Amino acid sequence: MKFLKTIILLLLIISCAPIRVNYDFEKGTNFSKYKTYNYYSDMQTGLSELDTKRLLDALDTEMTAKGFVLSDTPDFFIDIKSSEYQEVQRNTVGVGLGGGGRNMGGGISIGLPIGQANVNRQIAIDFVDENKKQLFWQAVTESSFNPNATPEKREQLFNALTEKVLAAYPPKK
Repeated sequence: MKFLKTIILLLLIISCAPIRVNYDFEKGTNFSKYKTYNYYSDMQTGLSELDTKRLLDALDTEMTAKGFVLSDTPDFFIDIKSSEYQEVQRNTVGVGLGGGGRNMGGGISIGLPIGQANVNRQIAIDFVDENKKQLFWQAVTESSFNPNATPEKREQLFNALTEKVLAAYPPKK
């Protein structure tokens, strides 16, 4: 039974698409002074209204777990932007036609795509010190995106994404 649980867990981990995250931050920032946060009221996330709510709920949960407090007078604001893109189709089948003879030759070849291109989503999460009017921390995530995913799958994706994003905040010295 224990072996079966291990196999199921391993398959679940392998089946999940990887979430890639790149971080950047302003050198010399004192991250310990930032305790409260809020979101820009005019934030254009590029997500649907329901997905925006799912992402903000996931961020609130992770920020609370890290000891941050949502406030009307925050130390910093969070801005979120996202975009969808399709990966370049790499799987093709080559079909060729050729001929030749007596010092002459010729050929035609085409590549036919196989399957569908993957849809990915890039989400940038910026932490902005409004007093200094400057960005002090940023995470840019890339992950596969299924536009037909169930609400539960979308919620799981946003929870995993925010957990991975905030794992590196504040940056280690």
